[in-house]
Amino acid sequence: MTTESPQDRLERAKEASRATARLTSDEKGRALEGIAVALEENAETIIAANARDIENGRQNGIGDALIDRLRLDGTRVSALASAVREIAALHDPVGQVIGGHRMPNGVNLEQVRVPFGVVGAIYEARPNVTVDIAALALRSGNASVLRGGSAARESNTVLVQVMRDALESAGITPEAVQTVDDFGRDGAKALMHGRGLIDVLVPRGSAALIETVVTESTVPVIETGAGNVHIVLDESAPDDWAREIVVNAKVQRPSVCNAVETVLVLRQAAPRLVPLVASALQSEGVAVHGDDMVVGLMSNVIPATEEDWATEYLSLDVAMKVVDTLDDALAHIRKYSTGHTESIVTTDSRNAERFLAEVDSAVVMANASTRFTDGSEFGFGAEVGISTQKLHARGPMGLSELTSTKWLARGAGQTRG
Repeated sequence: MTTESPQDRLERAKEASRATARLTSDEKGRALEGIAVALEENAETIIAANARDIENGRQNGIGDALIDRLRLDGTRVSALASAVREIAALHDPVGQVIGGHRMPNGVNLEQVRVPFGVVGAIYEARPNVTVDIAALALRSGNASVLRGGSAARESNTVLVQVMRDALESAGITPEAVQTVDDFGRDGAKALMHGRGLIDVLVPRGSAALIETVVTESTVPVIETGAGNVHIVLDESAPDDWAREIVVNAKVQRPSVCNAVETVLVLRQAAPRLVPLVASALQSEGVAVHGDDMVVGLMSNVIPATEEDWATEYLSLDVAMKVVDTLDDALAHIRKYSTGHTESIVTTDSRNAERFLAEVDSAVVMANASTRFTDGSEFGFGAEVGISTQKLHARGPMGLSELTSTKWLARGAGQTRG
């Protein structure tokens, strides 16, 4: 009996990518609609598998933040199907002409978008990512190979099978969606070392996972970073904006990478805004870790340590610090930020524009919650991840970020002299 290896699946995905690259936009759209319908029809099976993962996670003590990311209920499965339909409705980037000109000798040049080929993904406890990446990869003409980790093993097994069955029903090779979860760490290693088979690899998860993938891979990697996210409150910040933006950015979903982790308050605003914002956070169950001035202005504040400024809590915890000037706030962000998202609350247009210009993160905001850093919110339907690197893609990655380009030259017998 032949034993299958991760390499076999990567090779089948590579072969399938040649077929997905030839699909028309309508064919890809119909296949995605089929996946959305299949997710809805198999919701009970998906939720039952997810319940097994959650029970295993609780027994293994993986923590409330990961449990929240892991959970799939009826509402979230419906949201997955809706996201797939949104992706299907998006403009197909493949074949889009993004540049070109006629050479002096008459040769016509066009630069067009083309699929990468095979998109690999390594991620943790996020079954929604299984669907998001597979759907985005298909819409952009790619095959996908997924490694979703042991915490979501049951959920991902069912989700991948549901999508493969839907592709087969649509007349598309199911090999375009693969998982290597059943190979454990060997599956992850195959993705990281799959030169010639994996065209781009996207890690999503903890800082440790991302660091491992970036340092060990021999294939191109798009780095998605951890989210040590900052909000700055200056002297002109209105009370309601400061309170509502910070509370939303921390409380609306604290376990995700775009949740705020550190609030910096300019000194002149501190007597007004620290009690206002800290008490609003505490009323929502948030533990505030504050510097000496915050501790002096508020009760029930945990004294902050150096470690707090560098921590991505992913929980109902937030660090709060008073800084003298906007210069000091910018310096703090330069030192501790992971380059994900930062925001300022201000009605001073000069401060806003300076912040937008000088902060070197993937997404920089003025007077808005950091929770908007999201592919769906940005109108991409979903996202492969949020890139914190600077080459090829930065910020939420949608369809166009899953394409490369090639040049087409059309001549009429020209030769170079």
